[in-house]
Amino acid sequence: MTSLVRPFHARPTALVLALLATCGAAQAQSTETQAPASAQPPAAPASAAAASAPASASKVQTEGSVSVGLDGISGSSADRAQWGQYNGLRNVGGAAGILGFDYARRDAEAGTSMLVTGSNLALQTRELGFSWKDQGNWKFFADYNEQVHYDPYTVNTGTIGFGSTTPQIVALPGGAGTGSDQDLKIHRTAVGVGVWKSITPTTNFEISLRSEDRKGSLMSGNGFNCPSAVAPGCLGTTATNTGSAVLMLAEPVDSNTTQVEARFTYADDKLSLSAGYYGSFFKNSNSVLTPNVPGSLYNPVGTLLPLNTGLQAILANPLALPPDNHSQGLDLSGNYALTPTTQLKFKLGYTQAVQDQSFDAAGLTGAPAGSANLGGRVNTTLALVGITARPIPKLTLLADVRYEDKNDQTALAPYNVQGSAPNTLTSTNMQLPLTTTRARLEAAYQFSPQYRGTLDATYEAIDRGVFTPTSAVEGISALRQTTDESGVRAELRRTLSDNVSGALSLASSRRSGSDWLQPNSGTGVTTVTDPNAAFTPAAIFMPTLANRQRDKGRLTVNWQASEELALQFLAEGGKDKFSSPTAYQQGLASTGMDVFGIDFDYAVSDKWRINGYVTQSTQTQHQSRYAGYIMSFKDTNTAVGIGFSGKASDKFELGGSLSYVNDNSVYAQGLDATAPPESVALLNATGGLPNVLFRQTSLSLFGKYEIDKNSALRVNLVYQRSQVNDWTWGYNGTPFAYSDGTTLTQQPTQSVGLVGVAYQYRF
Repeated sequence: MTSLVRPFHARPTALVLALLATCGAAQAQSTETQAPASAQPPAAPASAAAASAPASASKVQTEGSVSVGLDGISGSSADRAQWGQYNGLRNVGGAAGILGFDYARRDAEAGTSMLVTGSNLALQTRELGFSWKDQGNWKFFADYNEQVHYDPYTVNTGTIGFGSTTPQIVALPGGAGTGSDQDLKIHRTAVGVGVWKSITPTTNFEISLRSEDRKGSLMSGNGFNCPSAVAPGCLGTTATNTGSAVLMLAEPVDSNTTQVEARFTYADDKLSLSAGYYGSFFKNSNSVLTPNVPGSLYNPVGTLLPLNTGLQAILANPLALPPDNHSQGLDLSGNYALTPTTQLKFKLGYTQAVQDQSFDAAGLTGAPAGSANLGGRVNTTLALVGITARPIPKLTLLADVRYEDKNDQTALAPYNVQGSAPNTLTSTNMQLPLTTTRARLEAAYQFSPQYRGTLDATYEAIDRGVFTPTSAVEGISALRQTTDESGVRAELRRTLSDNVSGALSLASSRRSGSDWLQPNSGTGVTTVTDPNAAFTPAAIFMPTLANRQRDKGRLTVNWQASEELALQFLAEGGKDKFSSPTAYQQGLASTGMDVFGIDFDYAVSDKWRINGYVTQSTQTQHQSRYAGYIMSFKDTNTAVGIGFSGKASDKFELGGSLSYVNDNSVYAQGLDATAPPESVALLNATGGLPNVLFRQTSLSLFGKYEIDKNSALRVNLVYQRSQVNDWTWGYNGTPFAYSDGTTLTQQPTQSVGLVGVAYQYRF
């Protein structure tokens, strides 16, 4: 869609071109050899100097173009929810301007060139670029761009100060859907500059700086359910009070991210080195979101009632927003030719990430005594060494080892306090060290000019360090300090012969680990030698720690069926199988992935081509919950597309595409044999969760007519129709309602059309 909205590359206005031409002339003049001052004639008038310009100036070439036009767009903001997420055209009304330019100047004798570009200058997605270089000597580049992302869901709410740091929640007196509509969007503005310089024939230096501002709002919220051990004074729901609530709170975004990178490179016949520095600095102007919560909210069945004791104060607690932080690192990498057929590669790196924003400055109270800030600090060390060799002409060997250690040195403090005396449970935050070691061995053999085989073996070991004994764990039943995974892959590749080439690969890996650890909140962990005795059938185990068997296969074929027709085939499938340490398989049991695709390109004639594709992918997940539901999730995505391009005459060019996407997520539900009667009754009454469906049909056409050698006219036609059916925010026309009546909705059927006309002038 974006390419059709931007029919031409960006080009300059007349004023910009005049200024650039003046600067270019001055640059060309400054490169000429100057005679001694005593030998120079008196300065001539500007017109005379121009008339007597040296013949070499004719080697300076300039070219550019300007594009201007107008897009006419149908549909409301709701019709454009899907189509207008990123192109900047969701809320521009019925028309939008087209404005772009580019300008290039090259001096072949001096070896210098300059390029200025601009696109989408009339939209919120405008881009400007500038580069100026002396070939092989130096280069300067700069860019500016804007992006805007609209959340496809529209928020209907009564909140005053929506998207601010101090929103005032208002329970809609008319109920859900009677508030005002608000958009969730993020506007990004980025500026980047950089310089590259050749110091010697073998040494270069480059430095770049990029700064991006983000402003807008994101979907967020909070909620609480009484009664709770963490808030003993909060009572439950009654006939006269609301004891639980969920609120939609738009996260206010006003932040800046600045990135700095500097790099030295060196290369000679045998050795190449690269040494660099990277820094990332995040600054958030908003530190805390503090909602003003009313004394009455809707209960789960839609009745407006006063909040029960303590709930209002809990919901009004300030919420911390992403804090200021920074990360800086150094790295050194290189390659060395040990022999003409043997290469050694290596890399060393060290990074430190810090989060030490003051709690008081952020407006956060209640920190543990002596803790002015989190004191977050993670030091990461990276080392890699590898070797590639060809001992005989047909055999290539590769081996490498990668080591990464993340040393979490964040200060520990008692942030978590539950219950009240004498049954108070206090725990600290948790340090999360992580050491990962990966090794790979690979051998590739050229059996014949057509066939090449590859066999590789991989090994990965992850050590999560010693569990922080003063911390607490919620939501899972077991931990594991180390996991180890080993795998093998075999591939047979047939290079192009008799118009057919392709590759078949099979891979398998197994993951296991150390003994399971049973966390004891605030007092450390206990090593478990007999999981069936230590854990109940309802125990929850993380899939990332569980034993896993992974098997994958992939087939690709390229077939040049004729001089005019080329076909590509892809078939890929894989399955992960997880095993819990207990007899009962609680949680994720298996996942699967299958992909099949065909692409073609056909030359109808010297002037006309058509191309197209058909792909289908399937993802599955099977999981169960003791005394609860058994879920078999399956997502099937089917995509079909066809396009054409050609020339109806020497001056008239045509093209277009038609595509269709159908994404269907099915939540097949069953019940565990130990499920309670109320779960059986609910499943029988509802039939389980409905499907989530997304369909989209897109048509785009363009025509370009060359008026003369300097000008052209282009017309774009775009039509898109989307269908969305997502029960997570509504079902059968009834939206999910927050406790204040706020709803998130998206028009189920959306249609939008665009007609764009643009004129391009080249010079």
